[in-house]
Formats: sequence, structure tokens, C-alpha cells
Amino acid sequence: MEAVFIYIAKSSSLMLFFYCVYFFLLRKETFFNSNRWFLLSGLIVSSILPLVSYTKVIWIDATTDFNTNIATSLVNDPQKEAVDFNWTILILGLYAVGFLVFFIKLGIDFYSLNSIIKGKKVKQQADFKFIDINENIAPFSYFEYIVYNSSLYTPSELENIIEHEKVHSDQNHTIDVLISRAFSIIFWFNPIVWLYKKAIMQNLEFIADSEAAKKILDKKAYQYTLLKITTHETCVAITNHFYQSLIKKRIVMLNKNQSKKRNSWKYYVVIPALAAFVFLFQIEVIAKERQQNVKAVSVGNESVNVYKITKNSTDAELNELKASLKSIHNIDFKVSEIKRNSQNLLTSIKVDVINGSEKTQSIQVGDKTIKDFGIVVITDKDGSKKAGIQTSDEKIVVSKKVSSNDNAKVTSKTTENKNITTNTETHVNTNSITSTKTNSDTNTNISTVVTTNKDNNVTTITTTENGPKIIISTPNNVKLTGKKLVIVDGDVMPSTFKLEDLKPRDIKTMHVYKGIDAIAQFGEAGANGVIEIETRE
Repeated sequence: MEAVFIYIAKSSSLMLFFYCVYFFLLRKETFFNSNRWFLLSGLIVSSILPLVSYTKVIWIDATTDFNTNIATSLVNDPQKEAVDFNWTILILGLYAVGFLVFFIKLGIDFYSLNSIIKGKKVKQQADFKFIDINENIAPFSYFEYIVYNSSLYTPSELENIIEHEKVHSDQNHTIDVLISRAFSIIFWFNPIVWLYKKAIMQNLEFIADSEAAKKILDKKAYQYTLLKITTHETCVAITNHFYQSLIKKRIVMLNKNQSKKRNSWKYYVVIPALAAFVFLFQIEVIAKERQQNVKAVSVGNESVNVYKITKNSTDAELNELKASLKSIHNIDFKVSEIKRNSQNLLTSIKVDVINGSEKTQSIQVGDKTIKDFGIVVITDKDGSKKAGIQTSDEKIVVSKKVSSNDNAKVTSKTTENKNITTNTETHVNTNSITSTKTNSDTNTNISTVVTTNKDNNVTTITTTENGPKIIISTPNNVKLTGKKLVIVDGDVMPSTFKLEDLKPRDIKTMHVYKGIDAIAQFGEAGANGVIEIETRE
């Protein structure tokens, strides 16, 4: 309901603006046809422009505010509220009553018009249909129909009247009348619309008077005809009738000198005003939380930075990430094979991370959007860098030195299970090319990560479909068991330790750390996950 009130306020303001421009700047000018289109444009613009809006997105950093959470919980706390009177129903009811009254009045006017025209003898002349009636009403035109009572006027007066009504009919002024009438019904509660309707009707009479006077030799006789028609008080509301009030103004405009063309600048004053309206009121500002694309944690003497890439990442953000990795960590970052859907979301991407002699590559191809992943950079206390690709927070796999047989075994197994073909060259300019086929039945993205160490001629390929991983290239001197790190009462258990040896009743608490949380808490030793157990005394 609030949106309706806002629309009405904006529409009424625009209508008032157009009317004021006409009343103060254009009303006394003789640009009658231009004024006609100006007034009609004002109605159309005032009804459509408030519905047109442009969206401006403002990105804000995601924050977790304890006080905000408390306030939110208090606001959402159900409380008993007093039942207020429903003003919305009352307002809608009043509007419906007014709308119905004026709509019925329109129906009555159409019925009156039909009763006057129906059954009458029609005389066709060119594009006009003349109907001579016996009723004592003011002459009028309705589209191609021109209706009059010839017995009330002299031949010269009748000629003046017919010339006037021909202008109305030929220029389709009835359409203007119906449009203004429709707006006065829809916005019946707005006083501006009634003034606007009156201005449109008056300007149409100025047009007809001006054009008719060009074809009539005796302008004074035409003006006397205007005065004579004032004796007829009956007219049909939805027609262009010869008699209108403000006859004095019509006679003044007939005798007014033509306005100078340089005065046409007055029409253009609406352009900056409409532009200001759009920029001030029609730009919808939407605040969106920016994902923390960079997450930095310190673990002992190491620091871990994670640069996230999501389906919403733009080309500009990827370029910014490339510059950051190069300037801060001296790591080369390349992206290619980018594809996006109609919503501009990433559906395919190939990422290469090059850290000295080590290269990590991630490829995601599929019909749906990519899974979120990121670039992981670990900095040791001596400043050495280890870089990799995070493709999930659920599991972390750290690549290590493997023998040629082991490498072949891994590659062969991956190829067999995931339909992936690899072609790896191990000289200085090593290129790892991985082609991935997507299972059309599951319609999900398949992510492939290739890690290459050019110094040791080692390549590790990891393919994930529903459980992507993190691949971090690691120097050869780092020894990993490949098992989760188990800590019992603060002591690191050996690789031969079995959880089954602990009795459930002896365990007081147990915490499981995975993904980046494990690295953040325990460093690279927790790359495969950490289980921390506290036993009962």
C-alpha cells in the first residue's frame, strides 16, 4: 500500500509540474498544436515515469555485530500489539466509491451520445458524417460525426460552426478528450487532474478557432457566432462541442499576434527537471554484503590468506585479484575459458596459479554455475610462499612429492573414474591440459585441479564433483601422513593412533576442524583435518 501512495505522490507532482509550465510559460503563446502534444505528453510521462526505476548497487563489507543480533532478536520477539483501525481499507473504499461514481457518469455520457446519434439521418461528405438534429444542444463533433441543429443558425453562422467542428474531427481531438476524461476518473481525488483536463479542452478550442479562422473571410462574424452559441447551455460531455466557457479568452487568442519562434525554448525547461526527478527519486539503491574475498589469519609463525572467487565474481574483480597476488605475494594469476549465463554468473572458468617453479591449475566446466573456490597463500616466518587453490571448505588435500609410478597411478585412476584425459610435459615450460566431461544426468559442475612442480617433474591431478578440495603446493621437505591430525588432551597423537582405542565414556569433549579452519588453527599440519579430544580425568 505504501508503494501505491508513493506512486500517487510522484505522479501528482509530475502532473503539477507540467501544468505549471503550461500555465505560467505556454498558456499565452500561440503554439497551440505544440501545446496539445506537451499537455498529452505530461499526462503520459506523469503516469509512466514513476514506474521506471534504475537500480544502483552499493557493496558493503559483511559484518557480524553482536549488538545488532540482539536487537534483531528483540524485534522479532513476538509481542502482543494493540489492534489498530485499518485505514488502508477505508482509503481503498473511498477511492473505489469515487471511481465508481465517475465511471458511471462516463457510461451515462456515452448513453446520451448514442441516443442523440442513433436513428438519425447521416449525410456523408468526404471523411465527415453530418447529422442535423432537432434538439436544442450545442453543436459538437465526435470522431467523424459532426452534429448540429441547422434551424438555430443562419447559413453563414452554420458555415462557421461546421468549419470549426471539421478541425476537431480532422485532427482527432476526441482522443484527447477521452484520454483526459480517463485520467480524471482514475485520479479523481487529485485536483490537479481536473485543472489539467480543463487546460486540454481549452487548448483544443484554441486550435479549432485558429484553423477555422484561416478559412473564414469575416473573423468578426466568427466571433459573433461564438457569442451566440453561449445561449445553449446543453452539451455532451465526452464530445468536442462548439460552446465552451471562457469565450472571452478564445476571442482574445483569435486576435493575438503569432508568438515568436524563439519562445519555443520554454518547452525544453522540462528536460532538466525530469532528469533531476529520475536521479533523485527513481534510482533504487540496494545495499549488498560483499563477500570477504580476502581472509587472512595468523597461525604461529605462518600467515594464511584466502582470496575467494565466486559465481558472482566480475572481470574487474578477477583483474584486481591478479594485481593483488602479483604485488603482495609475487604470484602469477591467470584466468581463461570464462563463460557466463544470462544472469552474468560464472558457469566455466580455468585458473592458473604460478608460484616460482610450482603451478596449480583449476578447471570448472558445466551447465550450472561454478562452485565457490579461492586462492590460498601461506607465508612462512622466513618469507617463503606456498600457493594453492581452495575449492571447498570441507576437505583440504596438500600435494606432496610422489614417485613416477605413484603419479601414473593417480593419473590413471582419475582418468578412469572421471573420464579425464591428461597430457603433461615436465620440461621448464610445463603445460597441464585437462579436459573434463560433465555428466548430463546430474547437471553439476566438475572441478579439476592440476598441481605441477617443474623442479621435481611431479604432477598431481584431483577431480571433484560433489566434494571439491583444496590443493596447496608444498616443498618436498614437508612430510604429511595423509590422515587427520588427532590431538588428545593437548598432545599430538602418532599416525598409528586409532580413535577406536578410546572408550566413548572417557571422552569429555571432541571438536572437529576442517578446511581453512583447520589450517587457521593448526597450520599446515591440519591440512587433512583435525580432531581435538579432551578426556575425563
